[in-house]
Amino acid sequence: MAEYISMIPDTKPSEAQKEQIERKFGMFLHFGINTFANVEWSEGNIPAAVYNPSAIDADQWVRVAYEAGMNYVILITKHHDGFCLWDSKYTDYSVANSGNRTDVIREVVNACSKYGIKLGLYYSLWDRHEPTYEKDFDNGYIQYMCDQLTELLDGRYGEIVELWFDGAWDKFHRQWQFDRVYDLIKRLQPKCQVGINHTIGDHYDRLGDPDQRYLPENYQLLDPIRNFPSDFRLWDPYIGREDDPKLYTFGGNTYYMPFEATICSREGFSWFYSDIYESKPLIDAGYIIKSYTQLVKQDNIMVVNMPPDIHGRLTKGDIDNLMLVADGLGIRRK
Repeated sequence: MAEYISMIPDTKPSEAQKEQIERKFGMFLHFGINTFANVEWSEGNIPAAVYNPSAIDADQWVRVAYEAGMNYVILITKHHDGFCLWDSKYTDYSVANSGNRTDVIREVVNACSKYGIKLGLYYSLWDRHEPTYEKDFDNGYIQYMCDQLTELLDGRYGEIVELWFDGAWDKFHRQWQFDRVYDLIKRLQPKCQVGINHTIGDHYDRLGDPDQRYLPENYQLLDPIRNFPSDFRLWDPYIGREDDPKLYTFGGNTYYMPFEATICSREGFSWFYSDIYESKPLIDAGYIIKSYTQLVKQDNIMVVNMPPDIHGRLTKGDIDNLMLVADGLGIRRK
């Protein structure tokens, strides 16, 4: 059997990393069954029929991103609850059995094509609905995950520039078979950049969150890579230090890794829309401008989370605040 494709040690960015760095600014779209249950996380037991948007206005989502000077969007495809925003043939917990059967990924793909915006996807590693996650993780669930990733990356949705993985803290590092997963991704989409949340840290083979020493503000040159292989670093919702280092280590080798920072449009734990979402204060536009300027200067990138509501639309307050950011940066498009 051929060896798995893996990261190539280098102290300089690869061509695909350079393209990611040039994308600079993007929109994170948290939307799913949680939107309709007024929760940030759920346990995979909310009936699929609860998901019932009156519309999916993906054109609005991507148009707003375009007008705000953003160059890509990242769409939730499956959160920790396991509910899928596309009709996956490997589960019945998806839009196919919901109150609105629209393939949300397809709608976003169409809008991205219209506005010239690149598409990244978020996929939760942790799955609180899929039975094999607890019953047969090392064989059944890893295969389930690879099957779903193949659906997302086999070309039916076109080019996917980024995969944002989350939830790895629930198992030992070795159980995730990240080398196998990374190989699959690169064979299907060689330029797709892979990020695994809580990327950097010691004890990459233990359960639980990494040591707080490895928060982005504490990164040091040649720190260890906890979740390997990863093309870039993640730990939401932090920004990092002004002299952010770029070189990290695994297995005695050194790797160049940019950082993607995430900021919620609203204060607090505000990923999904809820019935109290619009009562939460907006993040100050000046703070977003300052953070973005720092990140881009460091050859890092930023996404701002903008959750669609139960009608499948972004809220006016979020949009207006984002446009203040775009105007302040001088990147707004007409």
